[in-house]
Amino acid sequence: MDPISQRMMGLRADMTPQVARIAASRLAKAPRPLRLCYAGQVLRVRGGQLRAARQFGQVGAELIGAGHLLADVEVVSLAAEALQGLGIEALSVDLTQPTLVSDLARDLGFAPESVALLREALDRKDAATVQAAAGEKAGIFIALLRAAGPAERGLRALKSLSLPKPVAAQVGQLAEVVALIAEALPGLAITIDPVEHRGFEYQTGLSFTFFAPKVRGELGRGGRYRASSVGQGKEPATGFTLYMDTIMGALPPGERRPRVYLAPDAGRTRARALQAEGWVTLGATDPAADHWAEAKRLGCGHILSGEELEEL
Repeated sequence: MDPISQRMMGLRADMTPQVARIAASRLAKAPRPLRLCYAGQVLRVRGGQLRAARQFGQVGAELIGAGHLLADVEVVSLAAEALQGLGIEALSVDLTQPTLVSDLARDLGFAPESVALLREALDRKDAATVQAAAGEKAGIFIALLRAAGPAERGLRALKSLSLPKPVAAQVGQLAEVVALIAEALPGLAITIDPVEHRGFEYQTGLSFTFFAPKVRGELGRGGRYRASSVGQGKEPATGFTLYMDTIMGALPPGERRPRVYLAPDAGRTRARALQAEGWVTLGATDPAADHWAEAKRLGCGHILSGEELEEL
């Protein structure tokens, strides 16, 4: 694995590098854009503050070869609809432009080492250190900090700032994406954080994180990158990764299906009919057992003996 991919895996810990390599090699001649998905277990060197586990399951998708912001909207919408389809309520997505702060600082004449200090202070949401690091130019960075929150309010604050044209263009793209997502998914809460950068170090454009109330940690995250950052091509790409351990904790309690114990003489046709109706069937494993007691022990509400279904 190349150094960039190793660094990326430590930060995002997902399967994007392998997907990008497949796109650049075996699928190099496939029509673009490519829409690929994956699922599996990943292992990272160390856990993080919000994700202490080192091994966890992931499901994700990548859209490779599409540079327009409609691709960003498609990927965010796909992930949101998948999470909502699982029954996760009050879902929210937090959008950011990870390159905004660095581009702004460079445009204002900050030296690379000063940009790094400023970036770290903003990541910590430390206004006092931002003031010390940016000096007389701190006002605009403090304003970026304060713009974090509900998208409508935050975008108004960003548009009121006097920003260099390249940075203002990023804000414009962010606003357009927010509008398109809100139109497509009116029930999705959208927030923005113009200075968020942690975990998005290799991203090159719009990035996002999903959250749900009363759930510690992220449900998933993703964003725009260049496939050359993680593979061998130079294609625009965007994608997302969903963290299944966090998602399992966010799911509503499942509806308990009725359970029936199948005695050794249970009619197989009747048992299959019950299964088709949604019953959970548990077959006897010891013909000498007390089947009524076994049924109760296994949490069954009924027992099927022959063709007769009896309630316990």
